[in-house]
Amino acid sequence: MLARVFAKTGPSFVQEWINNAPTGQYARRASFLYEFVTGQTLLPPVDLGGNYVSALDASFQVTASPDKMSNVSRWRVRVNMPGNRFFCPFIPLSSQLKTAAEMDVSAGYGELVQEFGESMLARAAVWLTNRESKASFTIEGEEHQLDRIQRFSHVLATRTGHGAVPLTDTDLADLQRNILGDVTITEHFGLRLSPVFVGEYTMRYENVVHYLAPPAQDVADMLGGLKIFLDRTEGQSPVMRSAVAAFGFVYIHPLSDGNGRVHRFLINDVLRRDGAIPDQIILPISATIIGDPTSRRNYDQILDRVSKPLMRQITDHVSFDRDMKTYPDGIKSNLDFSNPDLAKPAWRYINFAPHVIYLSTALEMTIKHHMKEEAIYLRSHHNARQALKELVEMPDMDADRIIRSLRDTRFIPSGKIQKEYPMIEKFKLWNTISETLKRSFSE
Repeated sequence: MLARVFAKTGPSFVQEWINNAPTGQYARRASFLYEFVTGQTLLPPVDLGGNYVSALDASFQVTASPDKMSNVSRWRVRVNMPGNRFFCPFIPLSSQLKTAAEMDVSAGYGELVQEFGESMLARAAVWLTNRESKASFTIEGEEHQLDRIQRFSHVLATRTGHGAVPLTDTDLADLQRNILGDVTITEHFGLRLSPVFVGEYTMRYENVVHYLAPPAQDVADMLGGLKIFLDRTEGQSPVMRSAVAAFGFVYIHPLSDGNGRVHRFLINDVLRRDGAIPDQIILPISATIIGDPTSRRNYDQILDRVSKPLMRQITDHVSFDRDMKTYPDGIKSNLDFSNPDLAKPAWRYINFAPHVIYLSTALEMTIKHHMKEEAIYLRSHHNARQALKELVEMPDMDADRIIRSLRDTRFIPSGKIQKEYPMIEKFKLWNTISETLKRSFSE
């Protein structure tokens, strides 16, 4: 709102205000905020004074942590902005937001540990990582890309919570290269150098734009603002921080390919850095997103909280030229956006409160339902394997093969599995095995 007001009034309104009230806290805050938002400089009056005052009201919205604040003597303002002028989230502190932000992910995981034990959940770690990878590709309609799914699983297992948060050109290029692999048409890894939009190509050969990302020249500064946010809110709600990191990233859309996967990667990455989840554990948040049509619709709707109002505002300024232009990163595009300044406030000062609330709900569903279901299954599978091996001595691999087969056939041995294990047939053990496994999975 302030960005649009300042764009209309120009500097004269605020300059006159501070000249007439050089000790007023609101005039000094307005002067600081004008310079922060516009990047333009005002002239402080010589008789400026008064006690230091916070730029933002911390009782109304999320601000920088107390130990991350600094003073600007120029306006006698205490800087508690949770970002820079290129990216500064606005998160009003409603009661619903506070409840969502206070969700204790660590305690939720701790309840699973109490019920199933550390060793069982440790065994589930690989399974959960693979499930998160596959679900992430399913969201993008690429669930059959097995090599890419395995590659992303490796990235989740080895990169989550390690090294620097991937928000620089170098770090993102490395992460993107690891995610996409060598077989890709992407010529340039790292920050894109071309325009990008999220949309579709219709049967009538028309482009439909659902979301237009910021210009390439703004991407580095916006990621810098996101990095500042994570630095200045250190020690605050992991749920809030991971929501802003993940959704902020996807709205900036800094890569030519792989934005969605990095967006969902950042949820686990920030949660782990903040100590909300232990090392080696990946929350299958993508599995929650695609869990049912309602969950998928909720995810799409939360993305639309920014994209739809933005597109209503700028649609008349978005067009596609007849000829394609080749950009320095090798991307060819005929997209033209004639008024990027119109969209900058919407890109830079997003209200992330709905996203925090959404992620809190999704994380609760992930831990209390999806992860619990996986743990129950793995415990049942472990018990079934032990019971089977008490009946017939065999390697774990063969036990798992028999368990999978009988579960697929509702515990009625198929002709194929009986042929694979003739010794079981010889000792007439199939009925006993079937009943034993059925009990293991019903307990």
